[in-house]
Amino acid sequence: MTHWVSRANGNDSKKFKGDIRSPGIPSRVIHVRKLPNDINEAEVIALGLPFGKVTNLLMLKGKNQAFLEMNSEDAAQTMVSYYSSVTPVIRNHPIFMQYSNHKELKTDNSPNQVRAQAALQAVNAVQTGGLPMAGGLPMTAVDASGGMGGHSPVLRVIVENLFYPVTLDVLHQIFSKFGTVLKIITFTKNNQFQALLQYADGLTAQHAKLSLDGQNIYNACCTLRINFSKLTSLNVKYNNDKSRDYTRPDLPTGDSQPSIDHQAMAAAFGAPGIISANPYTGAHAFPPAFTIQQAAGLTMQGVPGGLAQLTMPGAAAAAAVRGLGFHQLSGGHCVMLVSNLNPEVSLIRCPLLPPSVYGDVMRVKILFNKKENALIQMTDGTQAQLAMSHLNGQRLHGKALRVTLSKHTNVQLPREGHEDQGLTKDYSNSPLHRFKKPGSKNYSNIFPPSATLHLSNIPPSVVEDDLKMLFASSGAMVKAFKFFQKDRKMALVQMGSVEEAIESLIEFHNHDLGENHHLRVSFSKSTI
Repeated sequence: MTHWVSRANGNDSKKFKGDIRSPGIPSRVIHVRKLPNDINEAEVIALGLPFGKVTNLLMLKGKNQAFLEMNSEDAAQTMVSYYSSVTPVIRNHPIFMQYSNHKELKTDNSPNQVRAQAALQAVNAVQTGGLPMAGGLPMTAVDASGGMGGHSPVLRVIVENLFYPVTLDVLHQIFSKFGTVLKIITFTKNNQFQALLQYADGLTAQHAKLSLDGQNIYNACCTLRINFSKLTSLNVKYNNDKSRDYTRPDLPTGDSQPSIDHQAMAAAFGAPGIISANPYTGAHAFPPAFTIQQAAGLTMQGVPGGLAQLTMPGAAAAAAVRGLGFHQLSGGHCVMLVSNLNPEVSLIRCPLLPPSVYGDVMRVKILFNKKENALIQMTDGTQAQLAMSHLNGQRLHGKALRVTLSKHTNVQLPREGHEDQGLTKDYSNSPLHRFKKPGSKNYSNIFPPSATLHLSNIPPSVVEDDLKMLFASSGAMVKAFKFFQKDRKMALVQMGSVEEAIESLIEFHNHDLGENHHLRVSFSKSTI
Protein backbone atom coordinates (compact mmCIF):
# COMPACT_ATOMS: atom_id res chain seq x y z
CA MET A 1 0.00 0.00 0.00
CA THR A 2 1.37 3.44 -0.91
CA HIS A 3 1.11 6.32 1.52
CA TRP A 4 1.48 10.01 0.60
CA VAL A 5 2.58 12.67 3.04
CA SER A 6 2.04 16.25 1.90
CA ARG A 7 2.83 19.64 3.31
CA ALA A 8 0.90 22.83 2.77
CA ASN A 9 3.19 25.82 3.00
CA GLY A 10 2.30 28.36 0.35
CA ASN A 11 3.66 27.09 -2.94
CA ASP A 12 6.11 24.77 -1.21
CA SER A 13 3.82 21.75 -1.24
CA LYS A 14 5.91 18.57 -1.08
CA LYS A 15 4.99 14.93 -0.97
CA PHE A 16 6.69 11.57 -0.80
CA LYS A 17 5.72 7.93 -1.11
CA GLY A 18 6.55 5.30 1.49
CA ASP A 19 5.26 2.00 2.77
CA ILE A 20 3.14 2.22 5.95
CA ARG A 21 4.85 0.60 8.95
CA SER A 22 3.99 0.24 12.61
CA PRO A 23 5.52 3.05 14.72
CA GLY A 24 8.65 2.18 16.72
CA ILE A 25 9.84 -0.48 14.29
CA PRO A 26 13.40 0.28 13.06
CA SER A 27 13.50 1.87 9.63
CA ARG A 28 16.28 3.53 7.68
CA VAL A 29 14.02 6.62 7.44
CA ILE A 30 14.24 8.88 10.50
CA HIS A 31 11.63 11.51 11.37
CA VAL A 32 13.31 14.65 12.80
CA ARG A 33 11.10 17.13 14.69
CA LYS A 34 11.23 20.56 16.39
CA LEU A 35 13.87 22.02 14.07
CA PRO A 36 14.57 25.79 14.27
CA ASN A 37 12.88 27.98 11.64
CA ASP A 38 16.16 28.91 9.94
CA ILE A 39 17.46 25.34 9.64
CA ASN A 40 19.32 24.50 6.44
CA GLU A 41 19.75 21.22 4.58
CA ALA A 42 23.42 20.83 5.43
CA GLU A 43 22.66 20.99 9.16
CA VAL A 44 20.05 18.21 8.95
CA ILE A 45 22.37 16.02 6.84
CA ALA A 46 25.13 16.64 9.39
CA LEU A 47 23.01 14.93 12.07
CA GLY A 48 23.30 11.67 10.13
CA LEU A 49 26.82 11.98 8.70
CA PRO A 50 28.77 10.41 11.59
CA PHE A 51 26.64 7.25 11.45
CA GLY A 52 26.76 6.40 7.74
CA LYS A 53 25.76 7.65 4.30
CA VAL A 54 22.66 9.86 4.04
CA THR A 55 20.79 8.70 0.90
CA ASN A 56 17.77 11.03 0.84
CA LEU A 57 16.31 14.07 2.56
CA LEU A 58 12.90 15.71 2.70
CA MET A 59 12.60 19.08 4.42
CA LEU A 60 9.22 20.15 5.84
CA LYS A 61 10.26 23.65 6.89
CA GLY A 62 6.70 24.86 7.46
CA LYS A 63 6.29 22.16 10.12
CA ASN A 64 9.87 22.43 11.45
CA GLN A 65 10.40 18.81 10.52
CA ALA A 66 12.50 16.69 8.17
CA PHE A 67 12.81 13.08 7.03
CA LEU A 68 16.33 11.67 6.70
CA GLU A 69 17.01 8.40 4.89
CA MET A 70 20.17 6.46 5.83
CA ASN A 71 21.83 3.88 3.59
CA SER A 72 21.07 1.01 6.00
CA GLU A 73 18.83 0.12 8.91
CA ASP A 74 21.94 -0.49 11.05
CA ALA A 75 23.13 3.09 10.49
CA ALA A 76 19.66 4.42 11.36
CA GLN A 77 19.51 2.28 14.54
CA THR A 78 22.93 3.51 15.68
CA MET A 79 21.86 7.10 15.08
CA VAL A 80 18.51 6.83 16.91
CA SER A 81 20.16 4.93 19.76
CA TYR A 82 22.88 7.57 20.16
CA TYR A 83 20.49 10.53 20.06
CA SER A 84 18.16 8.88 22.57
CA SER A 85 20.92 9.28 25.18
CA VAL A 86 22.38 12.61 23.95
CA THR A 87 19.76 15.10 22.77
CA PRO A 88 21.10 17.15 19.86
CA VAL A 89 20.64 20.92 20.17
CA ILE A 90 20.72 23.30 17.20
CA ARG A 91 20.71 27.01 18.10
CA ASN A 92 19.19 26.33 21.53
CA HIS A 93 16.45 24.05 20.06
CA PRO A 94 16.47 20.48 21.40
CA ILE A 95 15.86 18.21 18.38
CA PHE A 96 13.74 15.06 18.61
CA MET A 97 13.90 12.04 16.31
CA GLN A 98 12.29 8.64 15.93
CA TYR A 99 11.94 5.93 13.31
CA SER A 100 9.56 6.92 10.54
CA ASN A 101 6.54 4.80 9.59
CA HIS A 102 8.03 4.70 6.11
CA LYS A 103 10.49 2.22 4.74
CA GLU A 104 12.04 4.60 2.21
CA LEU A 105 11.70 8.15 0.89
CA LYS A 106 10.55 8.72 -2.66
CA THR A 107 10.85 12.44 -3.20
CA ASP A 108 9.58 14.17 -6.31
CA ASN A 109 11.52 16.45 -8.63
CA SER A 110 9.84 19.68 -7.56
CA PRO A 111 12.01 22.81 -7.51
CA ASN A 112 11.87 22.69 -3.72
CA GLN A 113 13.88 19.46 -3.71
CA VAL A 114 16.75 20.94 -5.74
CA ARG A 115 18.52 22.40 -2.72
CA ALA A 116 18.18 19.20 -0.69
CA GLN A 117 19.47 17.10 -3.59
CA ALA A 118 22.37 19.52 -4.23
CA ALA A 119 23.37 19.32 -0.56
CA LEU A 120 23.18 15.50 -0.66
CA GLN A 121 25.21 15.30 -3.85
CA ALA A 122 27.85 17.60 -2.39
CA VAL A 123 28.22 15.48 0.75
CA ASN A 124 28.20 12.18 -1.18
CA ALA A 125 30.84 13.45 -3.59
CA VAL A 126 33.04 14.31 -0.63
CA GLN A 127 32.41 10.99 1.12
CA THR A 128 33.25 8.92 -1.97
CA GLY A 129 36.36 10.99 -2.54
CA GLY A 130 35.55 12.25 -6.02
CA LEU A 131 32.99 13.96 -8.23
CA PRO A 132 31.27 12.14 -11.14
CA MET A 133 32.15 13.86 -14.41
CA ALA A 134 30.00 14.39 -17.49
CA GLY A 135 31.33 16.12 -20.60
CA GLY A 136 34.24 17.53 -18.62
CA LEU A 137 31.92 19.09 -16.00
CA PRO A 138 31.07 17.68 -12.57
CA MET A 139 27.51 16.34 -12.66
CA THR A 140 26.80 17.97 -9.28
CA ALA A 141 27.45 21.47 -10.60
CA VAL A 142 24.03 22.66 -9.49
CA ASP A 143 23.71 25.59 -7.15
CA ALA A 144 20.86 26.18 -4.71
CA SER A 145 18.80 27.96 -7.34
CA GLY A 146 19.09 25.03 -9.73
CA GLY A 147 21.57 26.63 -12.15
CA MET A 148 25.11 25.62 -13.03
CA GLY A 149 27.55 26.51 -10.26
CA GLY A 150 29.16 29.89 -10.94
CA HIS A 151 30.57 30.62 -7.48
CA SER A 152 33.95 32.10 -6.61
CA PRO A 153 36.57 29.50 -5.59
CA VAL A 154 37.48 31.83 -2.68
CA LEU A 155 35.59 31.49 0.62
CA ARG A 156 35.47 34.10 3.39
CA VAL A 157 35.47 32.32 6.76
CA ILE A 158 34.62 33.99 10.08
CA VAL A 159 35.19 32.04 13.32
CA GLU A 160 32.68 33.11 15.99
CA ASN A 161 32.79 32.30 19.70
CA LEU A 162 36.57 31.81 19.55
CA PHE A 163 37.21 30.06 22.86
CA TYR A 164 40.23 28.08 21.69
CA PRO A 165 42.95 29.24 19.29
CA VAL A 166 42.22 28.31 15.66
CA THR A 167 45.33 28.09 13.51
CA LEU A 168 45.90 28.21 9.77
CA ASP A 169 46.85 24.50 9.94
CA VAL A 170 43.56 23.56 11.63
CA LEU A 171 41.58 25.38 8.90
CA HIS A 172 43.66 23.67 6.21
CA GLN A 173 42.99 20.26 7.74
CA ILE A 174 39.21 20.81 7.93
CA PHE A 175 38.75 22.36 4.48
CA SER A 176 41.08 19.85 2.77
CA LYS A 177 38.40 17.18 3.29
CA PHE A 178 36.49 18.79 0.39
CA GLY A 179 39.31 19.25 -2.09
CA THR A 180 42.79 20.70 -2.53
CA VAL A 181 43.22 24.00 -0.68
CA LEU A 182 45.52 26.25 -2.74
CA LYS A 183 45.94 29.32 -0.51
CA ILE A 184 44.90 30.65 2.93
CA ILE A 185 45.21 34.13 4.44
CA THR A 186 44.17 34.67 8.10
CA PHE A 187 43.57 38.04 9.79
CA THR A 188 41.59 39.77 12.53
CA LYS A 189 38.91 42.26 11.49
CA ASN A 190 36.23 43.89 13.68
CA ASN A 191 37.64 41.87 16.61
CA GLN A 192 36.86 38.62 14.75
CA PHE A 193 39.26 35.95 13.53
CA GLN A 194 38.73 35.59 9.77
CA ALA A 195 40.28 33.77 6.83
CA LEU A 196 40.19 33.83 3.04
CA LEU A 197 40.61 30.37 1.57
CA GLN A 198 41.03 29.48 -2.11
CA TYR A 199 40.12 26.18 -3.80
CA ALA A 200 40.85 25.22 -7.41
CA ASP A 201 37.23 25.81 -8.49
CA GLY A 202 33.90 27.25 -7.35
CA LEU A 203 32.17 23.88 -7.10
CA THR A 204 34.58 22.57 -4.47
CA ALA A 205 34.09 25.84 -2.57
CA GLN A 206 30.31 25.34 -2.79
CA HIS A 207 30.58 21.79 -1.38
CA ALA A 208 32.69 23.03 1.53
CA LYS A 209 30.31 25.92 2.25
CA LEU A 210 27.21 23.68 2.18
CA SER A 211 28.72 21.18 4.60
CA LEU A 212 30.66 23.45 6.96
CA ASP A 213 28.68 26.69 7.30
CA GLY A 214 27.31 26.88 10.86
CA GLN A 215 29.42 23.97 12.15
CA ASN A 216 31.65 24.12 15.25
CA ILE A 217 35.36 23.30 15.04
CA TYR A 218 35.44 22.39 18.74
CA ASN A 219 32.48 21.44 20.83
CA ALA A 220 30.08 24.32 21.52
CA CYS A 221 32.48 26.99 20.25
CA CYS A 222 34.59 28.21 17.31
CA THR A 223 31.60 28.35 14.93
CA LEU A 224 32.29 28.69 11.20
CA ARG A 225 30.35 31.34 9.24
CA ILE A 226 31.15 30.96 5.53
CA ASN A 227 30.36 33.15 2.51
CA PHE A 228 31.64 33.32 -1.05
CA SER A 229 34.24 36.06 -1.45
CA LYS A 230 34.04 38.68 -4.19
CA LEU A 231 37.69 37.84 -4.91
CA THR A 232 38.40 35.09 -7.42
CA SER A 233 42.07 34.63 -6.52
CA LEU A 234 44.34 35.34 -3.54
CA ASN A 235 47.78 36.95 -3.71
CA VAL A 236 49.94 35.44 -0.96
CA LYS A 237 53.38 37.00 -0.39
CA TYR A 238 54.63 35.00 2.60
CA ASN A 239 54.39 31.42 3.88
CA ASN A 240 54.03 31.63 7.66
CA ASP A 241 51.45 31.06 10.40
CA LYS A 242 49.23 33.89 9.04
CA SER A 243 49.21 33.08 5.32
CA ARG A 244 50.24 30.26 3.01
CA ASP A 245 50.37 29.48 -0.69
CA TYR A 246 50.49 25.67 -0.95
CA THR A 247 51.43 25.93 -4.64
CA ARG A 248 54.54 28.04 -3.83
CA PRO A 249 56.62 26.37 -1.08
CA ASP A 250 59.54 28.66 -2.07
CA LEU A 251 57.95 31.86 -0.69
CA PRO A 252 59.79 33.68 2.17
CA THR A 253 58.39 33.66 5.70
CA GLY A 254 58.39 37.47 5.94
CA ASP A 255 58.33 39.42 9.20
CA SER A 256 55.73 37.26 10.97
CA GLN A 257 55.04 37.08 14.68
CA PRO A 258 56.50 33.91 16.28
CA SER A 259 54.46 30.89 15.25
CA ILE A 260 52.14 29.32 17.79
CA ASP A 261 53.76 27.59 20.73
CA HIS A 262 53.04 23.89 20.10
CA GLN A 263 53.73 22.91 23.70
CA ALA A 264 51.26 25.52 24.92
CA MET A 265 48.68 24.23 22.44
CA ALA A 266 49.25 20.66 23.61
CA ALA A 267 48.85 21.74 27.22
CA ALA A 268 45.70 23.69 26.39
CA PHE A 269 44.03 20.92 24.44
CA GLY A 270 45.46 17.80 26.05
CA ALA A 271 44.45 18.76 29.57
CA PRO A 272 41.54 16.75 30.97
CA GLY A 273 38.19 18.41 31.49
CA ILE A 274 38.11 20.77 28.51
CA ILE A 275 35.26 18.76 27.03
CA SER A 276 32.31 21.10 26.92
CA ALA A 277 29.22 20.81 29.05
CA ASN A 278 26.91 19.45 26.40
CA PRO A 279 28.08 17.74 23.19
CA TYR A 280 25.40 19.51 21.18
CA THR A 281 25.22 23.07 22.46
CA GLY A 282 26.05 26.03 20.25
CA ALA A 283 25.00 26.49 16.66
CA HIS A 284 25.51 22.85 15.84
CA ALA A 285 28.27 20.32 16.27
CA PHE A 286 28.78 16.76 15.17
CA PRO A 287 29.05 14.12 17.93
CA PRO A 288 32.33 14.46 19.88
CA ALA A 289 35.43 13.83 17.81
CA PHE A 290 37.90 11.29 19.04
CA THR A 291 41.14 12.29 17.36
CA ILE A 292 42.19 15.32 15.41
CA GLN A 293 44.90 14.12 13.09
CA GLN A 294 48.08 16.16 13.23
CA ALA A 295 46.66 19.68 13.43
CA ALA A 296 49.40 22.28 13.80
CA GLY A 297 51.93 19.48 14.19
CA LEU A 298 50.16 17.89 17.15
CA THR A 299 48.04 14.88 17.84
CA MET A 300 45.33 16.16 20.18
CA GLN A 301 43.32 13.38 21.77
CA GLY A 302 39.77 13.90 22.95
CA VAL A 303 39.37 17.42 21.67
CA PRO A 304 35.65 18.17 21.81
CA GLY A 305 33.84 19.00 18.63
CA GLY A 306 33.06 17.54 15.32
CA LEU A 307 34.90 18.89 12.30
CA ALA A 308 37.94 16.79 13.11
CA GLN A 309 36.16 13.77 11.65
CA LEU A 310 33.31 14.32 9.23
CA THR A 311 32.55 10.63 8.86
CA MET A 312 32.74 7.66 11.21
CA PRO A 313 31.80 4.02 10.59
CA GLY A 314 28.15 3.63 11.65
CA ALA A 315 28.28 1.36 14.69
CA ALA A 316 31.59 2.81 15.85
CA ALA A 317 30.08 6.25 16.51
CA ALA A 318 27.83 5.41 19.44
CA ALA A 319 30.21 2.73 20.75
CA ALA A 320 33.12 5.15 20.80
CA VAL A 321 31.06 7.79 22.63
CA ARG A 322 30.01 5.26 25.24
CA GLY A 323 33.59 4.02 25.58
CA LEU A 324 35.01 7.48 26.20
CA GLY A 325 32.85 8.08 29.26
CA PHE A 326 32.41 11.80 28.60
CA HIS A 327 31.15 13.88 31.52
CA GLN A 328 27.53 14.73 30.66
CA LEU A 329 27.48 18.00 32.51
CA SER A 330 24.53 20.29 32.32
CA GLY A 331 25.05 23.82 31.03
CA GLY A 332 24.62 25.07 34.61
CA HIS A 333 27.99 23.78 35.84
CA CYS A 334 29.68 27.15 35.84
CA VAL A 335 30.79 27.05 39.51
CA MET A 336 34.25 25.81 40.50
CA LEU A 337 35.51 24.78 43.91
CA VAL A 338 39.06 26.05 44.42
CA SER A 339 40.76 24.48 47.44
CA ASN A 340 44.19 24.52 49.11
CA LEU A 341 44.41 28.32 49.03
CA ASN A 342 46.79 29.98 51.48
CA PRO A 343 44.40 31.47 54.11
CA GLU A 344 47.03 34.02 55.24
CA VAL A 345 46.93 35.86 51.90
CA SER A 346 44.26 38.35 50.74
CA LEU A 347 41.77 35.71 49.75
CA ILE A 348 39.12 37.36 47.61
CA ARG A 349 41.70 38.63 45.09
CA CYS A 350 43.63 35.31 44.97
CA PRO A 351 40.87 33.04 43.63
CA LEU A 352 39.33 35.84 41.55
CA LEU A 353 42.16 36.82 39.26
CA PRO A 354 43.73 33.65 37.78
CA PRO A 355 40.34 32.33 36.51
CA SER A 356 39.56 35.78 35.04
CA VAL A 357 42.20 35.08 32.37
CA TYR A 358 39.98 32.23 31.07
CA GLY A 359 36.52 33.77 31.46
CA ASP A 360 34.50 36.38 33.31
CA VAL A 361 34.15 35.77 37.05
CA MET A 362 30.63 36.57 38.27
CA ARG A 363 30.89 35.82 42.02
CA VAL A 364 33.43 34.57 44.58
CA LYS A 365 32.61 33.10 47.97
CA ILE A 366 35.22 32.13 50.59
CA LEU A 367 33.80 29.29 52.71
CA PHE A 368 33.18 30.51 56.28
CA ASN A 369 34.51 27.44 58.11
CA LYS A 370 37.16 26.48 55.51
CA LYS A 371 38.83 29.67 54.46
CA GLU A 372 41.30 27.80 52.24
CA ASN A 373 38.34 26.93 49.98
CA ALA A 374 36.42 29.21 47.60
CA LEU A 375 33.49 28.86 45.22
CA ILE A 376 33.92 30.77 41.95
CA GLN A 377 31.05 31.30 39.52
CA MET A 378 32.00 31.88 35.87
CA THR A 379 29.70 33.16 33.10
CA ASP A 380 29.17 29.66 31.68
CA GLY A 381 30.27 26.04 31.87
CA THR A 382 32.81 26.33 29.05
CA GLN A 383 34.72 29.08 30.87
CA ALA A 384 34.65 27.06 34.10
CA GLN A 385 36.03 23.98 32.29
CA LEU A 386 38.74 26.07 30.65
CA ALA A 387 39.83 27.71 33.94
CA MET A 388 39.77 24.37 35.75
CA SER A 389 41.90 22.61 33.14
CA HIS A 390 44.54 25.38 33.17
CA LEU A 391 44.70 26.11 36.90
CA ASN A 392 44.31 22.73 38.62
CA GLY A 393 47.69 21.75 40.12
CA GLN A 394 49.31 25.18 39.66
CA ARG A 395 51.21 26.48 42.70
CA LEU A 396 50.12 29.69 44.43
CA HIS A 397 51.83 31.06 47.57
CA GLY A 398 53.60 27.75 48.12
CA LYS A 399 50.53 25.50 47.80
CA ALA A 400 49.25 23.47 44.84
CA LEU A 401 45.73 24.59 43.88
CA ARG A 402 42.98 22.00 43.54
CA VAL A 403 40.26 23.10 41.12
CA THR A 404 37.15 21.00 40.49
CA LEU A 405 33.63 21.65 39.23
CA SER A 406 31.21 22.24 42.07
CA LYS A 407 27.81 20.60 42.45
CA HIS A 408 26.42 24.13 43.06
CA THR A 409 24.86 25.80 40.02
CA ASN A 410 25.42 29.34 41.33
CA VAL A 411 26.97 31.25 44.22
CA GLN A 412 24.30 32.67 46.53
CA LEU A 413 24.68 36.24 47.75
CA PRO A 414 24.01 36.82 51.48
CA ARG A 415 20.44 37.90 52.21
CA GLU A 416 19.86 41.55 53.00
CA GLY A 417 20.81 42.30 56.59
CA HIS A 418 22.86 39.07 56.84
CA GLU A 419 26.50 40.12 56.46
CA ASP A 420 29.07 37.36 55.95
CA GLN A 421 32.22 39.33 56.92
CA GLY A 422 32.83 40.25 53.29
CA LEU A 423 33.43 36.63 52.25
CA THR A 424 31.08 36.84 49.24
CA LYS A 425 31.69 39.30 46.40
CA ASP A 426 29.58 40.00 43.33
CA TYR A 427 31.59 40.85 40.19
CA SER A 428 28.78 40.57 37.63
CA ASN A 429 29.17 44.26 36.70
CA SER A 430 32.95 44.38 37.00
CA PRO A 431 34.77 46.61 34.48
CA LEU A 432 37.59 44.01 34.52
CA HIS A 433 35.69 41.43 32.47
CA ARG A 434 37.75 40.45 29.42
CA PHE A 435 35.16 38.44 27.46
CA LYS A 436 31.96 40.52 27.59
CA LYS A 437 32.35 41.67 24.00
CA PRO A 438 31.45 38.99 21.39
CA GLY A 439 34.44 38.23 19.17
CA SER A 440 36.84 39.98 21.57
CA LYS A 441 40.48 39.40 20.62
CA ASN A 442 40.97 38.12 24.20
CA TYR A 443 39.35 34.85 23.03
CA SER A 444 42.36 34.21 20.80
CA ASN A 445 44.86 35.09 23.55
CA ILE A 446 44.04 32.34 26.06
CA PHE A 447 47.17 30.45 27.11
CA PRO A 448 48.18 28.17 30.00
CA PRO A 449 49.95 29.76 32.97
CA SER A 450 53.57 30.53 32.05
CA ALA A 451 56.54 32.39 33.51
CA THR A 452 56.18 35.08 30.81
CA LEU A 453 53.43 37.67 31.21
CA HIS A 454 51.91 39.85 28.49
CA LEU A 455 51.41 43.48 29.57
CA SER A 456 49.21 45.97 27.74
CA ASN A 457 47.67 49.45 28.14
CA ILE A 458 51.05 50.95 29.11
CA PRO A 459 51.07 54.78 28.93
CA PRO A 460 53.88 56.52 26.95
CA SER A 461 55.50 58.01 30.07
CA VAL A 462 56.17 54.59 31.68
CA VAL A 463 59.60 53.18 30.78
CA GLU A 464 61.20 49.74 31.12
CA ASP A 465 62.79 50.43 34.52
CA ASP A 466 59.43 51.55 35.97
CA LEU A 467 57.79 48.25 35.06
CA LYS A 468 60.78 46.11 36.15
CA MET A 469 60.78 47.85 39.54
CA LEU A 470 57.00 47.42 39.86
CA PHE A 471 57.17 43.65 39.26
CA ALA A 472 60.20 43.27 41.54
CA SER A 473 58.50 45.23 44.35
CA SER A 474 56.59 42.16 45.54
CA GLY A 475 59.86 40.27 46.03
CA ALA A 476 59.67 38.33 42.77
CA MET A 477 62.56 37.93 40.32
CA VAL A 478 62.30 39.72 36.96
CA LYS A 479 64.48 37.69 34.57
CA ALA A 480 63.81 39.61 31.34
CA PHE A 481 61.74 42.42 29.88
CA LYS A 482 60.95 43.52 26.35
CA PHE A 483 58.67 46.18 24.82
CA PHE A 484 56.90 45.23 21.58
CA GLN A 485 58.84 46.81 18.72
CA LYS A 486 55.81 48.11 16.82
CA ASP A 487 53.60 48.99 19.80
CA ARG A 488 55.12 50.28 23.03
CA LYS A 489 51.76 50.04 24.78
CA MET A 490 52.57 46.32 25.12
CA ALA A 491 55.47 44.40 26.65
CA LEU A 492 56.58 40.98 27.85
CA VAL A 493 58.02 40.38 31.32
CA GLN A 494 59.59 37.06 32.30
CA MET A 495 59.38 36.12 35.97
CA GLY A 496 61.53 33.62 37.88
CA SER A 497 58.85 30.89 37.80
CA VAL A 498 55.26 30.16 36.77
CA GLU A 499 54.22 30.54 40.43
CA GLU A 500 55.77 34.03 40.62
CA ALA A 501 54.04 34.94 37.35
CA ILE A 502 50.62 33.89 38.74
CA GLU A 503 51.25 35.88 41.93
CA SER A 504 52.36 38.90 39.87
CA LEU A 505 49.23 38.70 37.72
CA ILE A 506 47.11 38.75 40.90
CA GLU A 507 49.09 41.66 42.31
CA PHE A 508 49.40 43.90 39.24
CA HIS A 509 46.48 43.25 36.87
CA ASN A 510 44.51 46.54 36.79
CA HIS A 511 47.36 48.38 38.57
CA ASP A 512 46.99 52.16 38.11
CA LEU A 513 49.94 53.42 36.03
CA GLY A 514 48.64 57.01 35.94
CA GLU A 515 47.33 59.01 32.98
CA ASN A 516 44.07 57.02 33.31
CA HIS A 517 45.87 53.80 32.27
CA HIS A 518 45.27 50.59 34.20
CA LEU A 519 47.72 47.79 33.45
CA ARG A 520 46.34 44.67 31.76
CA VAL A 521 48.19 41.43 32.57
CA SER A 522 47.73 37.97 31.03
CA PHE A 523 49.82 34.85 30.36
CA SER A 524 51.91 34.80 27.18
CA LYS A 525 52.74 31.95 24.79
CA SER A 526 56.13 33.57 24.03
CA THR A 527 59.46 33.61 25.81
CA ILE A 528 61.96 36.47 25.80
